[in-house]
This record gives sequence, C-alpha cells and structure tokens, in this order.
Amino acid sequence: MAETPPKTQGPFADVAPALDRLTQQVLFGDVWERAELSKRDRSLITVVALIAQYRINELPFHLKFAQQNGVTRDELVEAITHLAFYAGWPAASTAVGIARKVFAESA
Repeated sequence: MAETPPKTQGPFADVAPALDRLTQQVLFGDVWERAELSKRDRSLITVVALIAQYRINELPFHLKFAQQNGVTRDELVEAITHLAFYAGWPAASTAVGIARKVFAESA
C-alpha cells in the first residue's frame, strides 16, 4: 500500500525525504494537533526547550511560529528572562540576540 505524499515538501525533502515525511505527518500532523495542549502552549514549551538545550538553529523558526500561534513578544522575552536562572545566562543571552533578529524581521 503506497503512502500518501505530504501536502507540501518541507526543508528536508531534497536530502532526507523520510525525515521530511515524518516531520510533516507525525510531528506537525499528529503531535502538534493533539487536543491536550493548545498550539500556543506547545509553541511556548518548544521555545523554552530549544533555549534550555541551546538548539539555536531551530530557535528562529520556532520564535516566529510561536508568535503565529498567539505567544506574544513580551511572553517570549519573559520566558527567556526566566530561563536565565534555570538554563544559564549564556543560553538566555544567545536567545535574546536571536529574538532581536526575529522581531526585527517581523516588524
């Protein structure tokens, strides 16, 4: 039985089509659609996890996505400030720089 192709090709499709399919169908098609948490809450949790783990490559996308999902700039900045005490000053400082660029692009 053939799999249904994803609606659109994502950023991994050219090199890792299986990862792209899993990202679209499982991560964004299933996990992000679960009713137990709102997309807004999932976005905030994701941003916090990325900052705490110093996953700076994915952070710009998720800062933008969080805003699309209803997280305000003030809430994102407050989360970064709060994380300085739990994830470390360097993680928060780096996140501020990334957020500054993301916010400037969307202004």
